[in-house]
Amino acid sequence: MTTALAVRLFLSSAGESNDAVIVGDIYSADLTGRTRRNILIPCGTSPRPAAYPVTPGRYVVSATLPSGLVLTENAVAAEGEETAVDFVMTDSPYETHSWQYLMGNIEPNRVYHSPGRIPLAPSIASRSLVAPLAGPDGFVPEAAVDLTTLATWIGDSAPTAWSFASMLALAANGPELPVAQRIARGEPRVLPAPDVSVDAATPLYRFGPHGPVAAPGGPVGERQFLVVEAAGSVRLVTLPLPWGNREIEVLVNLRQSPTGSAVAVTVRDPAVGAGLAYMSQGSLDTAAQLFTDVEGMLYSKFQNPLGAAAGAYVLAGTDHSAGQTYWDPWLERLAEDFPWLSDGAILRAVRLLRRASTDRQQARDGLIEGFDRGIPYYTLGLAWLIDGLSAFPDDPECVRRLDEARRLSWLADVREPFLILDLRQGSA
Repeated sequence: MTTALAVRLFLSSAGESNDAVIVGDIYSADLTGRTRRNILIPCGTSPRPAAYPVTPGRYVVSATLPSGLVLTENAVAAEGEETAVDFVMTDSPYETHSWQYLMGNIEPNRVYHSPGRIPLAPSIASRSLVAPLAGPDGFVPEAAVDLTTLATWIGDSAPTAWSFASMLALAANGPELPVAQRIARGEPRVLPAPDVSVDAATPLYRFGPHGPVAAPGGPVGERQFLVVEAAGSVRLVTLPLPWGNREIEVLVNLRQSPTGSAVAVTVRDPAVGAGLAYMSQGSLDTAAQLFTDVEGMLYSKFQNPLGAAAGAYVLAGTDHSAGQTYWDPWLERLAEDFPWLSDGAILRAVRLLRRASTDRQQARDGLIEGFDRGIPYYTLGLAWLIDGLSAFPDDPECVRRLDEARRLSWLADVREPFLILDLRQGSA
């Protein structure tokens, strides 16, 4: 029998699937065994372990979570035996939030339910929608806050509302109409209740190919948004729909939180859900281990163009070939076949720049096209658009667009994979 380490990670469950895959490493502790990098670790309620052959000896096995936290376990591999290495992450504050806990969007149980006060960085990004900023002592003043959340789904948004100028106008002016009314082409729908509401502070909303899971139906256009309002704060959330037949989960965190974002969007995709979270942390090399079938994602773009774009971001961010690659024509088709997807045009243009193409004019035109299509789905797309436009400092058309893109980036939560804008208006 082969000597191996059988690795897996346990999550708590509320009777639903939390299957996922994350990345880890196997290190030889006594320097005599075989070290394995970038192993894939199955996660779930009762995941089937992945067995990795090693030579007998002592090992340290690590699991890198999407949040950046690294778990470690010691193991001794015996000759001819399969040794279990089990990571346990069953301390989610609620079983229904286990997926969000794995993705790093909510605290462990002992922190979430702790009666103690937690010192926090006094930054906009680290605070919730309703909590005040931390005081000089690093703690949040104790005060009663209204934990009422209003979530409005926009299934069919007006293409003119996707523009950078329209989004900046939402943040700059007190609107005469609610935000949802201003960007919807059809009638926006106020969600009567979250799909999961174990407490008022952390409601979960779920969306499928046909809209809200709890109440599907209604007009669905090319681009969907969710407007989240609480205590005068307003977040405009990009919904990456449709994503094949997978559900999208939106966590609203109204607590003053030492981790995660005020609003977090995840794709409940067992294969690449964690990969999207790695992307948002800038760990494209780690994400690439999960996007193993990028070729398939790009080939299947007619079924899931947003998934294809994610794979393309990983390819373009990790492959620095100067010449043309086999997947460059796929970027061309992604940009041409989906004119509503600004990410496609941005990816194609940035790829031309990184290839040191002699035709900089084509790259320049592609960046302008990407901007004019409207805000990207991916936060990374906004960052790459800004970098690309910055390469043309003497071009007035690029400079004007660069200014708007930069100003919009100040409203974005850069820790999230999909674009979420903090409109910070007193009322929506």
